Amino acid sequence: MPSELPLELIFLLPLGFASGLINAVVGGGGLILVPGLFATYPAAAPAALLGTDKFGSVMGHTVAMSQYARRLALPWRMLVPAAGAAFAGAYLGARAVHHLPAEWVRPLVIVLLVVMLIYTWFKPQFGAVDANRPITRRDMWIGLSLGCAIGFYDGFFGPGTGSFLLFLFVRVFHFDFLRATACAKVVNMATNLAALAFFVPAGLVFYEIAIPLGLAGIAGALVGTRLAFKGGNAWIRRLFLVLALSLLAKLLFDVARPWLA
Repeated sequence: MPSELPLELIFLLPLGFASGLINAVVGGGGLILVPGLFATYPAAAPAALLGTDKFGSVMGHTVAMSQYARRLALPWRMLVPAAGAAFAGAYLGARAVHHLPAEWVRPLVIVLLVVMLIYTWFKPQFGAVDANRPITRRDMWIGLSLGCAIGFYDGFFGPGTGSFLLFLFVRVFHFDFLRATACAKVVNMATNLAALAFFVPAGLVFYEIAIPLGLAGIAGALVGTRLAFKGGNAWIRRLFLVLALSLLAKLLFDVARPWLA
């Protein structure tokens, strides 16, 4: 690891703050922080940089989740089992990476992102109003299934997990964007903890970087949740579209990069 840590943190801490802010609202903060970590520490093991990002993300996620839980009525009866299923799914997904190439998932994710963007773009009222209906037994089973599937995806491939969760909570359970964001934080927290269950015992976390980044992420999460409540569903919807478009552009670039070289 390079010795001039303070100078590196001057560059990384604003990225950690921005990542925490984006994660708190729509997810996808890794699109900001992970490239910064790889650029700053090009000689470090990629798994250790990913572990460092996850550790800091969990700190910000914890604060964001607590802020939402204090101000919104969340369907914990459905969320807790879904989060447990997501934890198990993420662990299984991480194990599957050793046996199957994760890259084959990218074209499918691109197609799903395009469908999700088109659907959200052409339905301006999508996620504008919360149906506020009671959680049924059917919802419980759907939550378990979605939690396991999204968890497996996050452990196996990862990009866009927060966006997919947000979209599904609006589309399947008819939440508005604000409550869907809060629910997505609970499930996404479980997938992040599953990743840390691998990274921490393996010694793949640089704590001297992860903890300051986590503190910056907490500050970002506090600002992000405040903005989410102040801006409301319309603002979250716009940010969601921007984030999903950015992710789509990155995945398309990754696919095209071998032909551009």
